[in-house]
Amino acid sequence: MTDGSEDEGALPAGWQRLALKDLCSFQVGPAIKEEGRTVADEGVPLVLPRDLSHQRITPAGRVGVVPDKARNLQKYQLAEGDVLVTRTGTVGRCALVTAEQHQWLYHANLVRLRLKQPAPFLPEYLAAYLSASAAQKWIESRSVAMVIPSISTRALGELPVSVPPAEEQKAIGDTLAALDEKVRVHTEIARTTGEYRSLLADLLMTGALSAEA
Repeated sequence: MTDGSEDEGALPAGWQRLALKDLCSFQVGPAIKEEGRTVADEGVPLVLPRDLSHQRITPAGRVGVVPDKARNLQKYQLAEGDVLVTRTGTVGRCALVTAEQHQWLYHANLVRLRLKQPAPFLPEYLAAYLSASAAQKWIESRSVAMVIPSISTRALGELPVSVPPAEEQKAIGDTLAALDEKVRVHTEIARTTGEYRSLLADLLMTGALSAEA
């Protein structure tokens, strides 16, 4: 069932529309105090909201949770196929959890979506669907406008999801995932080039390197 949103229209044959809460379970991340944190190499990696980029997890600071603390947080562990969504701040940003992030933990400003059953709903399709403009606009419209925007798991659970047949899900998920990967590669190239440009400018402007060399 859905909330009867005015944005809903007729679906192609074989498709169905379900509420997100009917497809997934929801688990908000744990609140971890500063003393429970460490660097990722010395504990269990912790996914922060800023680490969600282009539908994947790309940790910037490699924050971790101390092992003693992490042992009591097993119900918050990630598994391949989960999807993380930011619930405060930049609401609605999402990322697919891969095998690399298996058993990692995640921040309290994130909510973990875990499919109630693996079929007929592929995680790749879910991540792609949540990142599409229609779903993003829906989430934005249901967010509470405070100093820091937020959305409740109850509201998020009402999101209507258009579910195609399994073969179509896979095709859509694969196509968009391939494009996401291209975006991530070009973003990394741009970042690295920007860093090189800054370094080169410093060397040239101080005479440490000649432009004619």
